[in-house]
Amino acid sequence: MVKGCAARLAGIDVPSYEDNESTFAELQARIAKTVAFIESVSAAQVDGSEEREITLKFGSREAHFLGQAYLLDFGDTQLHFHLTTTYAILRHNA
Repeated sequence: MVKGCAARLAGIDVPSYEDNESTFAELQARIAKTVAFIESVSAAQVDGSEEREITLKFGSREAHFLGQAYLLDFGDTQLHFHLTTTYAILRHNA
């Protein structure tokens, strides 16, 4: 979610990862790869994206946003949902 949000706001291609991690070490490596990507996106690339048109596809459906609404109304909400769900899963399995 975070890498997609950063890429879309910067107007660059969203990196694609395979989703084939099966160990905690592999998950940590994926997180490190995602952090490295986010750190590679400069503030200058995102500056002025408040009015950038962003379209997300969900199967045959599309959602349209302007950059600021995408970040605050969709991206931030999705980030917190996934963080909370991850915490719940980890806590359940602890």
